[in-house]
Amino acid sequence: MPSNTASSVKAPKPSYRCSECGWSSPKWLGQCRECRAWGTLEEVAGALGGSGVTRAVPAARPSSPARPIGQVSAEAARARPTGVGELDRVLGGGIVPGAVVLLAGEPGVGKSTLLLDVAAKAAAVARQRGEGPVLYVTGEESASQVRLRAERIEAIDDALLLAAETELGALLGHVEEASPSLLVVDSVQTIASAAVDGSAGGVTQVRAVAGALIAVAKERGIPVLLVGHVTKDGGIAGPRVLEHLVDVVTQFEGDRHARLRLLRAVKNRYGPTDEVGCFDLGERGIVGLADPSGLFLSAARSEVPGTCATVTLEGRRPMPVEIQALVAATGAGSPRRTTSGVDHARVAMGLAVLAARLKVDASGSDVYVSTVGGARAVEPATDLAVAIAIVSAAQGVPTPPGLVAFGEVGLTGEVRATVGIQRRLAEAARLGFDRALVPLAGSQELREVPGMRVLPVSHVGEAVGAALPRG
Repeated sequence: MPSNTASSVKAPKPSYRCSECGWSSPKWLGQCRECRAWGTLEEVAGALGGSGVTRAVPAARPSSPARPIGQVSAEAARARPTGVGELDRVLGGGIVPGAVVLLAGEPGVGKSTLLLDVAAKAAAVARQRGEGPVLYVTGEESASQVRLRAERIEAIDDALLLAAETELGALLGHVEEASPSLLVVDSVQTIASAAVDGSAGGVTQVRAVAGALIAVAKERGIPVLLVGHVTKDGGIAGPRVLEHLVDVVTQFEGDRHARLRLLRAVKNRYGPTDEVGCFDLGERGIVGLADPSGLFLSAARSEVPGTCATVTLEGRRPMPVEIQALVAATGAGSPRRTTSGVDHARVAMGLAVLAARLKVDASGSDVYVSTVGGARAVEPATDLAVAIAIVSAAQGVPTPPGLVAFGEVGLTGEVRATVGIQRRLAEAARLGFDRALVPLAGSQELREVPGMRVLPVSHVGEAVGAALPRG
């Protein structure tokens, strides 16, 4: 009988892998079961052998022998300051050579302006140290447009090189010629590789471009700053694997109608992820704010009824915020409840608590609660300041000068403990506040803050009585 050995060998079974999250499936599906993305499963030809297991990979000679960890030098991974203090704060002291940082944000928030300013300051530092220039590659604008922005924000330096490219090969050629000490790419979604199918910004192109830039960064020890677009849902555009490949992922946030911009680290292999950088967006560009209290506190906070200051925590950073409230007679059948910068649901709950526990009834009045300077005060620790501001507005009695309050208000009216009391007190004292209302629970463990009188309270009625003695 003729041998059927060849025909009996099973052909390799195809497998399918999600280009967004890397999830694998033995058959094609329209939607990824892991990340729920549609149309992202691609066939991986020959990934599995006839037995259904991964093919064996032969051993290869390592590029360098393994050494005891104590003998490995850490100098190459030391962070170097960029010249922008707020960015260095978020990155953990500076940028590490060979690190790839992804900066994401909504259109118009100021990503390109920030990185152009960073590139100019880094170029000045590199020139002083005798290092290579800074290479800024733009794929969204022409070189002339970037030059105009650089003039406006005073970001022109002889050590800052500018190139307008949208092809990966040309970009790598610029890197080869310039040997930069820092590479800025704006943006990763506009660069395409001729060796990969698909249009710029597609899943395959973004993965290939990011992989090539990461390889160059690690091989040459060049730090790379990448601008990333976001989707309408707020996620970073492109494959999810992009966030796993880069070393640092940051988010640039801010309201278009406000000057304040916040930079947060979502992922950081070289530092903390709970630091926040503050920037002021003006006509001359973006300026770091080591002390952003001027944007959040108004000069008239102690003279007008309906105001109360508090201190929120953005990661580990205390941020002063002024809460303003207005209680006015309604001109319609249904009173309005309008909020800006605060949690609408918590304000509604606070109004119910004040009506039930303190008999402060605002059911027939319009109530407006807002923050100053576009700040966000959504954590529960701001409940007490919101309640005091509302009662102050309803009674027409201003809060005394130098008062700050923080604490969570429960449905029974009790003031609950909150985290970071000591840091909040220290920041309030630095800004000139001399009187603080804090939750009674946990106040015994607080250390004395020079120049600050701490008043522990256990109920919102007690807090209102201490803040508004004439109320």
